[in-house]
Amino acid sequence: MTSSRQRFVRDTEGLNTAVWPVPVDHLITPTEHFFARSHAPIPVIDPRAWRLEVDGLIERPTTFTLEQLLAGFPRREVAATLVCAGLRREEYLAIGPLPGELPWGPDPVSTGRWAGVALGDLLRAAGVRDGARYVELTGLDAVERDGRRFGFGGSIDLAKALGAEVLLASELNGAPLPAVHGFPLRAVVPGWIGARSVKWLGRITLREDPSPNYFQTKAYRVQRETNPRDPRDVSAGEALRGVPLNAVIVEPGPDQAVTAGRVPVRGWAMGADGQRVATVEVSANGGRDWVRARTLEEAEPWTWMLWEATLELGCGAHVLTARATDCAGTTQPAAVGDTWNVKGYANNAWHRVAIRVQ
Repeated sequence: MTSSRQRFVRDTEGLNTAVWPVPVDHLITPTEHFFARSHAPIPVIDPRAWRLEVDGLIERPTTFTLEQLLAGFPRREVAATLVCAGLRREEYLAIGPLPGELPWGPDPVSTGRWAGVALGDLLRAAGVRDGARYVELTGLDAVERDGRRFGFGGSIDLAKALGAEVLLASELNGAPLPAVHGFPLRAVVPGWIGARSVKWLGRITLREDPSPNYFQTKAYRVQRETNPRDPRDVSAGEALRGVPLNAVIVEPGPDQAVTAGRVPVRGWAMGADGQRVATVEVSANGGRDWVRARTLEEAEPWTWMLWEATLELGCGAHVLTARATDCAGTTQPAAVGDTWNVKGYANNAWHRVAIRVQ
């Protein structure tokens, strides 16, 4: 089931962030329902004048036009789920405030079929020099922080960048990228937080150290202890990389009223680092008893899986709970407090949704 209405969240930077209720009808999210998040206004880019600069620790620094890039390397395609690092942040508010952070629910996640060229093909052709360990990706938008203006960016490990799944994508779901999703070119880094899939890509730099970009060094970092001098500072934390194992209930929604009897519960689950989800279980009594969910549509290696379970519920208040286990036996932490961090990132505790049965 999907909603016919898009929801906009006014964030702390004064930008409209587009969010749809998560659709769980099909593996691939329709482009018009794909969530969007940015830290600056969407840049207007002429594809004829656009250039991609490739520099740093490589043998042959190069500048590509869009035509040269797409014609010079084999076309690659990957289905991948992008997950915002702040997914399910609002659950942390029961522990305490998160100053300046968007109170995301389970909405900022979508799955697309991306096409373009493999980042690894480009890097191998350019020649990776000794000492290169990170690939910095920088966009053409104009973010303002600390009195400076710069392109949103960050870095990924070279080993990840060389993986066949990492793309420089020019298409989403069989059509050119919409402007809001990074036209004319964006990175797609399956399995990593959405912030590393840099949009409006303009530069790729090979480095021996991680990117010095603000969004690598001062944001998108997990820090467990608050800095008393600056409660929002997470520069001492660990930079976010892969998304963790997670299972999320989409239907019924929070505080929804349903009819007593056999109640369908639907949602999605996703393993970490491309790991396959083995089981999803749902409980209506705080985890004392569990019902195993069934798969609605088979997942691809870097995508979510869609699931459904049926619970027999009597009248009254219930808290539905979902948890997943991957094929390596990894499970989710039970309590939200086990994953709390200063900016409320990467919440993968058991997902709980309170409903009313009547």
